[in-house]
Formats: sequence, C-alpha cells, structure tokens
Amino acid sequence: MSPHNKLAAVPLRAARWSATHPWRALGAWFAFVLVAVGLAVAIPTQQTKDADYDLGDSGKAAAIMRAGGLDPRPAEDVLLTAAPGHDLDKAEAERAATAVVAGMKPLAKVASVADPAWSPDGTALLVDVQLERGTDDVASLQKVTDRVQREHPGLQVRQAGDVSIDSGINDRVAEDLSSAEGISLPVTLVLMLLAFGALIAAGLPVLIAASSVAATIGITAPLSHLVHAEPTVSSMIVLIGMAVGVDYSLFYLKREREERAKGHGTVDAVEIAAQTSGHSILVSGFAVIAAMTGLYVVGGATFNSLATGSILVVAVAVLGSITVLPALLSKLGRWVDRPRVPLLWRLNKRIGQGGISRRVLSPVVKHPVAALVGGGAVVAALAVPAFGMTVHEGNLKTLPADIPQVQTLRAITAAFPSEGAQALVVVKAPASSRGDVAEALSTLRTDATRTEDFVDEIDDPVEVSRDGTVSVLHLVMPYDDSDSRVDGAIERLREDLVPAHTNGLTAYVGGGNAESVDSADHLRTYLPIVVGFVLLLTLLMMGIAFRSVTVAVVSTLLNLASVGVAFGVLTLVFQHGWFAGALDFTSPGFVIDWLPMFVLVVLVGLSMDYHVFVLGRVREHLRRGLPARLAVERGVSDTAGVVTSAAAVMVSVFAIFATLSMLEMKMMGVGLAAAILLDATLIRLVLLPAALVLLGDRAWGRGDRRPVGEKVVETDPAYELV
Repeated sequence: MSPHNKLAAVPLRAARWSATHPWRALGAWFAFVLVAVGLAVAIPTQQTKDADYDLGDSGKAAAIMRAGGLDPRPAEDVLLTAAPGHDLDKAEAERAATAVVAGMKPLAKVASVADPAWSPDGTALLVDVQLERGTDDVASLQKVTDRVQREHPGLQVRQAGDVSIDSGINDRVAEDLSSAEGISLPVTLVLMLLAFGALIAAGLPVLIAASSVAATIGITAPLSHLVHAEPTVSSMIVLIGMAVGVDYSLFYLKREREERAKGHGTVDAVEIAAQTSGHSILVSGFAVIAAMTGLYVVGGATFNSLATGSILVVAVAVLGSITVLPALLSKLGRWVDRPRVPLLWRLNKRIGQGGISRRVLSPVVKHPVAALVGGGAVVAALAVPAFGMTVHEGNLKTLPADIPQVQTLRAITAAFPSEGAQALVVVKAPASSRGDVAEALSTLRTDATRTEDFVDEIDDPVEVSRDGTVSVLHLVMPYDDSDSRVDGAIERLREDLVPAHTNGLTAYVGGGNAESVDSADHLRTYLPIVVGFVLLLTLLMMGIAFRSVTVAVVSTLLNLASVGVAFGVLTLVFQHGWFAGALDFTSPGFVIDWLPMFVLVVLVGLSMDYHVFVLGRVREHLRRGLPARLAVERGVSDTAGVVTSAAAVMVSVFAIFATLSMLEMKMMGVGLAAAILLDATLIRLVLLPAALVLLGDRAWGRGDRRPVGEKVVETDPAYELV
C-alpha cells in the first residue's frame, strides 16, 4: 500500500475500531482530557518575558541595557488639573501635589519621586514616580492618589503609567475575551440546532470541540516551558478549537446521518463517513496545520506561541473527530436524532439537502464564464485596497478611550510633550572609553535638538551602568506616540545622527517607539514571504490529496482571493474608516501590524476545511461516472448545507469579536468574519464551481473518472475518496 493510501486508511481504521470498541475509545478520550487538564493544574504556565519580544536594533539595545542593569524602570505619573466645572487653583494644586509626593515616597515599591512640574501652559501639574524594577502592582500608589482626590474635590487627581496601563488593558482584554467566549458557546449551539433540528446531534460537535479545547489548554502548560505562552494564547485556542472542532464533527455527523437515511446500518454508515468525510477531516487538518506553520517563519514570541497553540488544538480536534465521534455515533445509533425540535426538524426536511444552493448553482453551471468574470470582479474590487494597506504597531490611539488610565495618559501627553515619544541611544564600549562616549553623546544630543525632531527637556539625559560599559542617552520628541512623524524621526536618528557621532562604537537606537518601528518593519518584510510559504504549502497539500496539479492551482488561487478580500476589508474599514460609526471605533489610519499575518494563516487554514470537503464530494460523483458538469453541481449542492452551517459558526464567532472594545480584537473579527462569509458564498459557491465546470475533465486525474454507466458499489475501493 502506498503512503498516500496508508494515510487514507487512517480515518477508516480509527472509525472501525472506535465503532466496535466504543467504551474503550470513550474511556481513552476521557482519560486523555482528564490527564491534560491535570497537567495545567500541576505545572504552572510559563508566560512570555520582555526578552522574548526583542527584534531588530531595538531588541539589541534592550538586551545591552538589561545586561548593564539599565533596563527602564516602570514609572507612574499623577496628573493634577482643575475638576470639571472648576477653575484651577494653583496653590491648591501645589498643596495636593506635595501630599502626593509625601504619600508615595515612603512606599516600598517606589524608587524615587520627582518634584512636581507644571505644564508649559500652566494648566496641569505632574508628579513623576519611578518604581523599583519588577514592580507589577501599584495598588498602594493608587490609594494615595485616591486619598488626595478626596481631600481636594476642586481638583482632578488621576494616575497612569506603565503598570497601571498594562493592568487596565489586561483587565479589558480579559473582559472582552470572556464575553466573546461566553456568547460564542450558546450561539454555536443555536446554529447546530438549526443545522440538525435535534438536541443530541447539535450537542455532539460542541462537546467534541469543547473537550479538544480543554485538553489543548492543559497540554500547553508544560509545553510553555519550551515555547513561552503569550497571554492571549488560551483565547486563541478557544477560538480556533471551537471553529475547527465543530466543523470537523459537523462534516462527519452530516455524512453519517445521510448514509443512515439511505438505509445503511449504524456501523456501516460510520465507516462510509470515515471513508469520505473522515478523510476530508484528515486532509483539512493537515492543511490547517501547514498554514499555521507559516507563523513560525515570522518568529517572535507572539507568533510562535499562537502557532503552537493553534496547531496543537487542530491536531487534537482531528483526533477527537475520527475516534470519539464514531464511538458516540455507534452507541447512540438513531438516538442521535433525538429529541427533535419539531419546527426546526420539519424546516430542515422541507428545505432538503442543498435546496437553497441549487438556485444559486444553476445559473453558475449554465453560464460559468459570466459567473467567473462577475464573481472575480467583486473579489478584485474588495481586494484592490489591500495594495495601499499601512501597518503599524498598536499605540495610544488604538486603545479604548473609556479605559480610565488611557484617558489619563492621553491627557498627560497632551499637556506634557516630554512624556510622549522618546528614543534611547544605547552605546556599549569598554569602561576606559567612558570619556569618549560621554563626549560623543553630548554632541549627539546637541545636534539632535537642533532638528525639529527632538527637544531638550531632560536635565540629565545620560545614564551609565555601574561598570561604565553601557551608556544610554534619552532623547525626547515633541510628538505623542501616535504621531506619524515619530517613525521618520527614529529613521533619521538611526541613519544619520547616530552613525555620525558614534563611529567605531557599538550603538543602537531603542525604546518603545523604536520597538514599534522594528516590529512593523519585521512584519512588513515577512508578510509576502509568509503569503508565499502558506500558498505553496496549500498547493502541495492539494496536489498530494487530489493528485491533480490543476485542482491544486485552482485551490491556491481561490485562497489568494480570500486573503485579498480579507486584507482589502481591513484596509477599507480600519485604515480608511468605513463603517467606523456602526462598529463604534475611531480609525487610527493604519492596520495593527500583527493582524494581517494572523488573519492570513487562520483564514487559509479554516477555509480549507470546507474546500476539501466540497472537492471530495465532487470527486466521489466523478468516480461514479457522472459528467464533470453534473458532478460539480451535485457535489457542491450536496455539501452546501454543511458548508453553510460550518461557515455560519465561524462567521458568528468572529462577528462577536467585531463587537469588542479592543481595536485589535475588532480588526481580527471584522477581517475574518467578512472574508469567511465571502469565501463560503461567492468564492466556494460561485468561483469554484464555475472554474471546475470550465476546466471539465482536465481538472482531475485519470483515476478520478469512471466510464459513464459503469456501476460503482460502496465496497469498491474506488468509492473511497482517494
């Protein structure tokens, strides 16, 4: 048996064993999930560290600063302004600021407290507090701020900084993701009820998906000590796991019910489903995993963590779908269609399989050229804006304005320009060269402040490590973090000013704004590489699975169209502000840098689920001897209900994310929901059948055709999908 046929036999053998040994299969799965969850309890998850995010020159600068003990201390700022409806009493503001200083100086986590400073326009007073390194809780500082606020009702006393901002964002992300996860489960159940019209059938896909997610989250705990876990990886596992887990079970269960309706016994129906849908699940799972490996090409903590979690949950979902589901179906038999929801059951029967899709397919099959041209024009119109897409790291402008700390930070940067964008020039040299380094940085500072990009607002801008080998120059820009001029200032500093003054020295430009530039450059460089990598893998996977170069090329082109639509929608909505009011956000003028990469691999992976399923059914009809045109029409029509249900689950889940307050989540939700909706309808229901009809027999290998009229029985090996 060839390796290809051995792979094809895997789902059949797994289903046959599970169906004939259901209690063993169920017991093994239960034990697996239980042990996996136990791992999460016994082994703490290793979260990502700052060093995991180092990229480019800013990453090198950060590593040198950490080694020299000069990594930036976390800071909190207390802003004092007039309370709404009050005039500013400067004397009272100074008394309140003095109380803040007196209250915070003795605190254990405080390294130093600067003297209160007035803003240039005299409307605000700021107290800068430097914290001890490693501080991750500022509750004690907030108590002082709250007390001073109570004592001075005529003032507005607010606190924001590195730790409190992170805390506020993390709380909001947790709220958003918890809300999305809580809504997605009942929505998925409702959609499954609509698809099956019976409670048990609706619950099985959700059960398999949920247990796969639980097992994966458990396994990632020990695995995180090899690949550090991004804080949002658990939510991504839930998102991807529920989508593919429900889809795979849906494909399998629909086919098993279809075969039982033809008169087959339960075990025979399970085996036929394994030969067809089971193999589609296996191929689809490999396709999703292959797409997700594209994230490893990019590298970095975020993508490595997301790739690892996503690949693992897909593999576990595939395993559950080809083992546990057959075991459950063999025990339940016809009880899987109980208890029925009368109205939904009758509605499903009345619509019938592919009832609605036939109305769409009929003109597509009759006029494939017109369908291909018209559908292609729509896809092109949506994809063209992607060529003007601008990416940038998320900043203050992309954070929800209703987070109190974000409001305060925006007020601080507006009143105090020196609290906005900054750049760090990090120099490493022998201690004996300390005098030369100091002179070089002094002249660099002078020349930098003569430009429009930097201002002289720090009294002592140079820090030196205890051993004298590392020096850091702090340069202030007269822009806030979200200003588009920041990137240009960083670039000119790196290309002109720093090389001119540090010749022969090891020098890098770092800091938060430089990190943003490096991250965007890194992703901009790797995006076309990952697009090519993922599409090439798709080409190879489809070529191997269907033994047809033509089918592989068509599949790859359709995936490219889906990606183009996703990128185009992201550009139109978030960069240009289309539907900003309806979606409740303010356009930042760019797309957050990591999202196109993530949307790419998720979209290609998930869309391959039903693409493989549709092509598999078309090939079944071809092997029965049907003409290519009729095989395409029947294959797409037979699978349309399943594809619609699968896509509806994905679109609904991602649409929930589009309602969240964090702009990153909103972008991801809108991009994926819109792209999958177009992919499951226009691309797979119009462009795919039109292309296959036009190609006819040329699209398929010789082994996929039977002479017209030759009978094919289900025990014939040719009945199998491969």
